[in-house]
Amino acid sequence: MNLVIVESAAKVNTISKFLGKSYKVEASIGHVRDLPKSQLGVDVDNNYEPKYITIRGKGDLLQKLRKEAKNAKCVYLATDPDREGEAISWHLYHALKLEGKVVKRITFNEITQSAVTEAIKHPRDINTNLVDAQQARRILDRLVGYKISPILWKKIRKGLSAGRVQSVTLRLVCDREKEITEFIEQEYWSVETLFKMGKTKGFEAKLDTRNAEIRNEKEATDIVSECKEGKFVVKECKTSERVKNTALPFTTSTMQQEAAKHLGFSTQKTMNVAQQLYEGIKTDEAEAGLVTYIRTDSVRVADSAKLAAAEYINKTYGKEYLQPKTKTKSKQSNIQDAHEAIRPTYIDRTPQELKEFLSKDQYKLYNLIWNRFVASQMAPAVFDTHSIKIMNGKYLFRASYSKEKFDGFQKVYSIDSDKKQTKAIDVKEGEELTLLQITPNQHFTQPPGRFSEASIVKALEENGVGRPSTYAPTITTLLARGYVTKENKIIYPTDLGDIVNDIMIDYFQEIVNVEFTAQLERILDEIASGNIEWQEIIKAFYPHFNDTVIRAEEEIQDIDMTEVTDIPCEVCGSKLVVKYGKYGKFLGCPNFPDCRFTKPWYEEIGVKCPLCGGEIILKKSKKGRIYYGCENNAQEQCEFMSWQRPTGDKCPTCGDVLIEKGSAKKIVCKNNLCNYGKENKETAKNTVEAENTNN
Repeated sequence: MNLVIVESAAKVNTISKFLGKSYKVEASIGHVRDLPKSQLGVDVDNNYEPKYITIRGKGDLLQKLRKEAKNAKCVYLATDPDREGEAISWHLYHALKLEGKVVKRITFNEITQSAVTEAIKHPRDINTNLVDAQQARRILDRLVGYKISPILWKKIRKGLSAGRVQSVTLRLVCDREKEITEFIEQEYWSVETLFKMGKTKGFEAKLDTRNAEIRNEKEATDIVSECKEGKFVVKECKTSERVKNTALPFTTSTMQQEAAKHLGFSTQKTMNVAQQLYEGIKTDEAEAGLVTYIRTDSVRVADSAKLAAAEYINKTYGKEYLQPKTKTKSKQSNIQDAHEAIRPTYIDRTPQELKEFLSKDQYKLYNLIWNRFVASQMAPAVFDTHSIKIMNGKYLFRASYSKEKFDGFQKVYSIDSDKKQTKAIDVKEGEELTLLQITPNQHFTQPPGRFSEASIVKALEENGVGRPSTYAPTITTLLARGYVTKENKIIYPTDLGDIVNDIMIDYFQEIVNVEFTAQLERILDEIASGNIEWQEIIKAFYPHFNDTVIRAEEEIQDIDMTEVTDIPCEVCGSKLVVKYGKYGKFLGCPNFPDCRFTKPWYEEIGVKCPLCGGEIILKKSKKGRIYYGCENNAQEQCEFMSWQRPTGDKCPTCGDVLIEKGSAKKIVCKNNLCNYGKENKETAKNTVEAENTNN
C-alpha cells in the first residue's frame, strides 16, 4: 500500500477514486508545524534558526499519519504546487520522521484523473530552494510582526498588529486618502456642439482643447461667440480598422479584480469559492476539480488545454473565431513557480451544463473563469472606426464613431467599453454643417478615486508587493484590525489606521516602503531559484531593524484613543466610551469588568432627518451592509431609512428625500417614480432638440 498525503480533506475522496485500492489518501489539513505563538521562535543569535513546534490540535493527526507511513511502501507528499505547499511537505517529512523511508514529492496543477496519475508517474524530491524561500518569508514576517506589534499594544491599545505586506497596503490606502484630502481642484471648460444630419437627431462634436486648455467661463463664451459667427466645415473623414485583442486568461489577481467588478465578490469570497471549484465538485459523471490551481501569477496555458480549446471553438463558433497565433505574453519576469493560468480543467464542461451541481456563487465564478479562458483562445474583435474633423476658423472640433466588424472573442467575453456602439455619422469632406446647438460646459479636475478591493489588489500587483496568496488575507486583516473600513465597496482609512500608518512611516520607513517590499519579493524569488542563501536576507535586514525597534520603544509617546461620549451608562451612570471589537465600534462602560453594559455605536453624519428633524445616523444591517436611518427609528417615532446617504433636503419636484447616488455623489430623488436629478444626456439632448424645433 502507498500513502498519498494532500493538504485538504476535500481532495481525499476525489484523488482516492483516481488512484485506486493500492493507494491510501490522507490529508494534513494544512500546516502541521509552525513557529510558536507565545514567543518569537527565531534564534537571532544562532544564524536566525527557526524553532518549529507541532501546531496545537495536530498531535492525533500526526500520530495517525505516522502509523500509516510506517506501513506504507512509498509516501507521496502531494501538497499544493507552490512554495507554501513545498514547505508543508518538508514539515511533514520531519514531523512524520520519514528519514529512511521511500518518499516522493508530487504536484498537479489540476485535480483530474490524468493530472494525478501523470504526477504519480513523474515524482521528484522536495525542492529545498522553494522551502528556503517560504522559510525566509515566514521568518521575515515573524520578526516584523512580533517586534512591532507589542509597541502598538503598549502605545495605543491591545489587539493591534503590524505586518510586512499589511503595513505597505495600509500606507497605500492612507496615501491615497491624503492625496484626495489635499487635492486642489482646477477649473476647466469644454465646448460641445450638436449638428443637424438629415432627418436624424443629429450628431455631437467636441472642441479639441489638447493644445490650448480653456481655463475660465470668459474664454469659453468668447470661443462660442466666435464659432457662432463662423462656418462649420468638414475638413476630414477618416476610416480605419481597430483590432481589440482579448484579455489574457486569469491570474489570481485578475480573477479577484474581475470577480469584484462583475460579481460584487470580496477578495476573500472569491478565493473561498475558487478553492471549492479547484478541490472538486460532485457531478453526475464523477467528482473532480473544475478549475486549475488558483494561486498563480502566470498566464501560461498548457498545450493540451490550448488544443482542447481550439477544437471546442472551431466546433461551436467556427474556424474564423480561432486565435491566429499562440499568445506567449507574460506580465512578469518571475512567474510564481511556473504555474498555469487559472482555467477550466475540462473545456467541454460548460457552466450551463454544470449549473445544477453548483451553488449560485460557484456557478457565477465558474462562468466567469470559463468565459475568460475560452475568450483568451479566440480571435480578436475588429472594429471599423471613423473620425471626423470639423473646422470653424482656427477651432478644430472632433467627432467619431465605431462599428463592430467582427465580434471575435466578444462572442463569449464582452468588454463594457465596446458594448455601446455609436451611430454612424453621414457627412462628407467639404460639407458645411448646420449647427443646432453649441454649449460651453464647466468642469473641475477630480482627485484620484479611493481604492476598492479590486483596485488595491491591482495596485499591490503592479507594485510587486506580496504574492497571489497574500492579497485576500491582507485586506481581511486590515478590516478586522479596524485600520480601514469599507463602505459601498470603497475602502477608507480610519483614525486608528492613520495613527498606525504615521508611526510606521516615522520609525519603520523601510517596512512601509513599496519599493523595498517589492525588492524583498524579488530576493525571495532568487532564493527560490537557488541563487541566494535564505539567511543572507535576514542578516542584511534584522540588525538595523532591531535598532529601530529599540528606538521606537523609547521615543513613541502613549496615544490615548479613548472617545468619551455624553451618553450615560444605563447601569452605573458613567459616561460611555467608544470601544473596538471584532465587528467594529461599540459603546461600552469605562468601568469594565465591574460594569459590562454595552450598546451599539451609531455615527451621526451631520444631516437632519427630512421627516422628523432628528439626527441621521449611519447603521449596519445584520449582514453588515451600511444604511442610513433616523435616530428615532428605535422608538418607532420615525420610519426614515435609506441605502444611500441623504442630503437632508427635500425634492423640489415631488417633496420626497434627496440622496447622493454613485461614486460621483450625484443628487437625485429617492422616489423611483420621480426623475429629479436622473435625466441622462440623451433626455437632455431630446429636450434641446424639442426647444429648437419649437423655436
